[in-house]
Amino acid sequence: MNILISNGRVVDPARRTDAVQNVYVAGGKIVALGTAPDGFVAERTLDAGGLVVAPGFIDLAARLREPGFEYRATLESEMEAAMAGGVTSLAIPPDTDPALDEPGLVEMLTYRAKKLNRAHIYPVGALTLGLKGERLSEMAELVEAGCVAFSQANVPIVDNGVLMRAMQYAATFGFRVWLQPLAPFLARGGNAHDGEVATRLGLAGMPVAAETVALYTYLELAKITGARLHITRLSSAAGLELIERARAEGMDVTCDVSINHVHLCDMDIGYFDSNCHLIPPLRSQRDREALCRGLADGRIDALCSDHTPVDDDGKQTPFAESEPGATGLELLLPLTLKWAERAGLPLLDGLARITSDAAKIIGITKAGHLSPGARADVCVFDPAAHVTIAHDTLKSQGKNTPFLGMELPGKVRYTLVEGQVMYEG
Repeated sequence: MNILISNGRVVDPARRTDAVQNVYVAGGKIVALGTAPDGFVAERTLDAGGLVVAPGFIDLAARLREPGFEYRATLESEMEAAMAGGVTSLAIPPDTDPALDEPGLVEMLTYRAKKLNRAHIYPVGALTLGLKGERLSEMAELVEAGCVAFSQANVPIVDNGVLMRAMQYAATFGFRVWLQPLAPFLARGGNAHDGEVATRLGLAGMPVAAETVALYTYLELAKITGARLHITRLSSAAGLELIERARAEGMDVTCDVSINHVHLCDMDIGYFDSNCHLIPPLRSQRDREALCRGLADGRIDALCSDHTPVDDDGKQTPFAESEPGATGLELLLPLTLKWAERAGLPLLDGLARITSDAAKIIGITKAGHLSPGARADVCVFDPAAHVTIAHDTLKSQGKNTPFLGMELPGKVRYTLVEGQVMYEG
């Protein structure tokens, strides 16, 4: 279908464009901006007057809970959530059941996602078999099956010798390694930031050292092996300082932070709010402010939702016994807008963290921008409209979020995937 998106404020961070102009879509691609191409006849017109037209958002961490955890969420429910949130590309962590350590599992997941005809998925393969940290996965075969990188999700490798061999293998073929910095013995048993709040509430603390010790190890091994390293879901000021130091020494390392950690700190746990039980834990206010500054000035490369739907039974328990995680696909845009406004950033720079900058980390070239010839993955949203986050408004099967009841800016009006209107709100 030929689609004209008319009179919208086109905000494309990749091309540094912020201007009112028409967008022309045909054959699943963007064919022109501003002036209609010769012979173009619109079969449908979307009036974007007063709205923002942006590239479809790219989420670097979205658990769709299949295979293995369908009681928490299904591929269908989370794809609908992605469409409602304007998220058109998703990187999928490997901590499914079984883990994404076999080509057949990856192919099955990508096939099912393609049949649903919603968001594009980019599986991140398991670095070791079963995420057990003992034997390396068949990375080359997993890449052929569709994996874009390799990770241990939230399961750290205890044996650094195994991790070094994994990095060496990945470096040999240029595969990306995405690691969550958690030192296994320092993180073990912790469920809140090791600080005054955890002490007052009687919760087991997880020190910042659990992040920095692991991060120092990862950076040293990446330096030795030449692995392409991406640090996922950074949580502390000290961790950011280590990454800055590594870059000053010439290392090519990227990192991201979750929407939860730029808006919340350990004080938000309040009276044992299990929706604030996350991995990594919410850190101190100082850490949160450092992460916000790092994201604003580009030291942190991208923002992710860390979407982790949990069923009610998993959250309606004492804080320490609850399942960690928060739903986030539908909150990625509102919380990005709120962060950018608080940081005093123009919309162009705020959206970069969930479009063009995120695309570079995955290695996507045909999405994350609105250039002629690009895949027509587009989000049209109203930045002035506010939405109240509530159980009955969330499309995700997981209703677990610390932001329930809050009014946030940004309402998605249309989501297009390869030139097809997949959501209208």
